[in-house]
Amino acid sequence: MENKMIQIVLVALAFVFAFSNNGLCREFHVSAVTGSNQNTGDAQYPLKTIQAAAERVLPGDKVIVHAGVYRERVNPIQGGTEKQPIIFQAAEGEKVEIKGSEVIKKWKHVNRHTWMVKIPNSFFQKFNPYSDTIYGDWLERGSWSHTGNVYLEGKPLKEVPTLDSLVFVGYNKPLWFTKVEQDTTYIWANFIGQNPNIKEVEINVRQSVFYPEKPFVNYIHVRGFYMSHAATPWAPPTAEQPGLVGTHWSKGWVIENNVVSFSKCVGITLGKYGDEWDNRSESAEAFVNTTKRALQNKWNKENIGSHIVRGNTISHCGQAGIAGSLGAIFSTVCENEIHNIGLDQPFWGYEIAGIKFHAPVDMLISHNHIHHTEGGIWLDWMAQGTHVTRNLLHDNKVQDFSLEVNHGPILVDHNIFLSPGLAQIKLSQGVSFVHNIIAWKIWPTGTKDDRQTPYLLPHDTEIVGLHDCPCGNVSYYNNLFLRVDMTPYNNCVLPVRMSGNLYLSKAIPSAKDENFQKDALSDDKFQIVHEEDGWYLCVNVNKEWKQPRNIISVKDLGKADIPNQTFQQKGIPALFNKDYIGCKRKDKKLYPGAIEFKNTGIQKIRVF
Repeated sequence: MENKMIQIVLVALAFVFAFSNNGLCREFHVSAVTGSNQNTGDAQYPLKTIQAAAERVLPGDKVIVHAGVYRERVNPIQGGTEKQPIIFQAAEGEKVEIKGSEVIKKWKHVNRHTWMVKIPNSFFQKFNPYSDTIYGDWLERGSWSHTGNVYLEGKPLKEVPTLDSLVFVGYNKPLWFTKVEQDTTYIWANFIGQNPNIKEVEINVRQSVFYPEKPFVNYIHVRGFYMSHAATPWAPPTAEQPGLVGTHWSKGWVIENNVVSFSKCVGITLGKYGDEWDNRSESAEAFVNTTKRALQNKWNKENIGSHIVRGNTISHCGQAGIAGSLGAIFSTVCENEIHNIGLDQPFWGYEIAGIKFHAPVDMLISHNHIHHTEGGIWLDWMAQGTHVTRNLLHDNKVQDFSLEVNHGPILVDHNIFLSPGLAQIKLSQGVSFVHNIIAWKIWPTGTKDDRQTPYLLPHDTEIVGLHDCPCGNVSYYNNLFLRVDMTPYNNCVLPVRMSGNLYLSKAIPSAKDENFQKDALSDDKFQIVHEEDGWYLCVNVNKEWKQPRNIISVKDLGKADIPNQTFQQKGIPALFNKDYIGCKRKDKKLYPGAIEFKNTGIQKIRVF
């Protein structure tokens, strides 16, 4: 009886303690160090886990998490509203880590650098990452890989497919191997002279770190956390897309100022729900059907998308930094730094990039810094009303930019693309490139892709029809080309417009470009240098680059012919009269490319 009375008092206090000054919203405090889930959750009596707070909050409430390491998966139960979101944030000035891993001890030495540990399968409860392999649509190799991982002092070891390749062939390399039997999970690992029972060894245990189990948990804010170590699955466009952090088919999330790292597949997902067709739809026709089913599952502006992903650092993910199929409509992705994505992984497929979106309808991708990834920005299918502006990309292994079978309009302006790889851009229509610095080369595809892909009502998700993807309906204005060969545009099916572009010594103009500038003497050494206070572009500016050029207006871009949609929409300027760093172009002589240089000769300009 006494215990029951205490519980009643605690519940009552939970509703009284945390009202803020406006009397409307409550604050819950969480402390891994001093908290208890039996507490009320005020600043004096904090909860111990973030999940305990997630199960108490209502629209308008705020969860303040204090310094510590939280080894849990946060599953938001209740969503907020547009005016009263539910906010989860790290306490100001405190480092809060949320991890999908657990520390593992009781390793036994096998020989040389190899150690082994036995873990009861009951330890993993409902989900064992060491019996869960990477699989799904458009995965090409590495299906033996597991979603689990092993970390020594924060650094991941690399999985191998056989025990022999670890113990004998790779005994002097940081590798791991696993085998799961009926009751026990075995993990072998090479720790290269380190004792894993003294050092910190962690293994992935949870599939996600911050991800709602059910869809339509709307208006959640997640800010200021360090989140890592998730056993995330391969995330194709045709299946549910759990990420280390993810929105799970919802609306109005804000994910900002977090450090997200070491997701097996994707760091942040703005993705699709799951159904019985997951990973059974690897074809163009099947993805069209996936889109039609999404329309039946509330794929529209009223229910899905309109997220903000801002100011995050995302790194060391196997598939993508940020990804989403269908669920990212009307969203903004800006000011993020994304690096070390898709590199040195035992698995590979056609979904690897720093940013990878399917159907980024009316989406803004701006001021992101993407480097040291397999690929930079990849917009795949139904990019319509998409604006890619003022992003910095360099040192990416395969490509900086890819547009696959889209009908537009897609506006690409004031970006700095400095990786020399191939760009898959030729077979998307309704694309305008304005004032970019471009080092990539164009993937030499044919004149048409026969895949029938959807086009939509302007600023909507309703499918109007399907169309193949012929080359053309593209414009290039006032760009600076370092080494690109533009001759693939000479024989396009649809019209091509080019004007005001500068071609440096290794770049080749298209026959379609009748008003271009050629500088055969200048080199193509545009370098990015990292210093303590930021990233800098170093370039030798020729005064002859500044020539009479028109300031381009959005009306000059025409329209995307297949969806019959102009480039004019909210957020796109009427005139492109401000450069990458916001300086205004003032006279009739303009520099090509992203930056309106103030001086000539060797210049060093901060770009991130």
